Amino acid sequence: MHSTPKNTVEFRVWGRYALFADPLTKVGGEKCSYHVPTYEALKGIAKSIYWKPTFIWYIDAVRVMKRIRTQTKGMKPLVYGGGNRLAIYTFLTGDPTPEPGVEYQVRAHFEWNMHRPELAGDRNDGKHYQMALRSLEKGGRQDIFLGTRDCQGYVEPCQFGSGKGDYDGDGQFDYGLMFHSFDYPDETGKEEFAARFWRPSMQDGVIRFPRPEDCSLRKVIREMKAKPFGLDCSVRPVELED
Repeated sequence: MHSTPKNTVEFRVWGRYALFADPLTKVGGEKCSYHVPTYEALKGIAKSIYWKPTFIWYIDAVRVMKRIRTQTKGMKPLVYGGGNRLAIYTFLTGDPTPEPGVEYQVRAHFEWNMHRPELAGDRNDGKHYQMALRSLEKGGRQDIFLGTRDCQGYVEPCQFGSGKGDYDGDGQFDYGLMFHSFDYPDETGKEEFAARFWRPSMQDGVIRFPRPEDCSLRKVIREMKAKPFGLDCSVRPVELED
């Protein structure tokens, strides 16, 4: 019988398109998706399902369920100062048969944010776990996006590894240098905003992620201070959650 720890959730996320943007393609206003989801994008989905500053979501693994396909579309994004401009975006979209779109299975778990001592009174793992499961069953607390707001997504509970995937038995695929995640000051204790990079490998459709601190390639972007929280006014304790 399959069981998960009391801080772990497994979910299926899918949509018509996905765009996990390679930062190198954004300089000129264009966007081109990586072939596989980034850690940061999946963490954002987990946070849209359920999140509080009391804990941090960690993505353990993702399973690519549909064959990777790309589609280029002309877009008219807004520009600063008003108006639009023409840009070419390259999206991920699945095999057109039997139904187009992308689909992933994700396993994630949460850990207490030890850089938030002011929220120690909200560290109730059983209740946070139940709230996460309830929120997942309802499709998340916030809108789900597959990389960008242009790509609406949907979530539901699943058993990681269940069902047939298009890359089952296909062996290993190695990718080059990819963006992994951002380091935020409230999660690292450092007053800086930084990006981490790694070289992923997909085995039979499954990518297992290292923890952010295990990614040796790191680039500091700018100085940043953490936003303060407190149970007195800005954060509702989990015991009072509906």
